[in-house]
This record gives sequence, structure tokens and C-alpha cells, in this order.
Amino acid sequence: MKKIFAALLSASFLLSPMVVSQASADDHRRPPIVVQKKVVVKKTVVRAHWKRGYRVNASERRRFSDVNDYRRYRLAPPPRGYRWVRADNDYLLIGVTSGIISSIIAGR
Repeated sequence: MKKIFAALLSASFLLSPMVVSQASADDHRRPPIVVQKKVVVKKTVVRAHWKRGYRVNASERRRFSDVNDYRRYRLAPPPRGYRWVRADNDYLLIGVTSGIISSIIAGR
């Protein structure tokens, strides 16, 4: 039993280079496979570009977060009738009743 196993093992070592050379020879005969990927890039507006004098409507104001601790962000105290809000990474000083942007501090 040991002799048969030893013979099979030695035969597998001797025949493996021939199998590998046959496989590599077959690779050169086949045409190369070309894989094409279709990449679709969807561009979305991540950040709005705010301008002074722009009126912010009510639906946009709901997305903003109020900044009550404005000193923490090194912002000046808002005048009466105005408040600081955070839109993405920008700080906007908007009128409470009118919704008009009077000042913009970008990306702090």
C-alpha cells in the first residue's frame, strides 16, 4: 500500500509541470477577454451656495439647525430680529420673520 501511494505521489510530481505547460500554452491561443464596465455618476447638489439678500423659504429653514451658543463658534451676537442657523457647514444670519440672509460665515 505504501509503495502504491509513493508511486502515485512521485508520478504527480513528475506530471505536474507538463500539465502547467499545457495550460499556459492554451492561454496564448485564446483571444483575450475584454470586460467593459459602464460607470454611471450621478451628481447631486450637496451644498447650496448662499448669497446675501437671498430669501430662505420655510421648507429650507426646517433643514437648518439653530445656533444658540454662537460664541462657541466665534460668531457675533445676532441683532434683535435675527438668528444664526447652521446650513451644512456654513453659518447664516437670517431674519426671523423675513427669512432674508444678511450675513454668511462659510465653513468654520
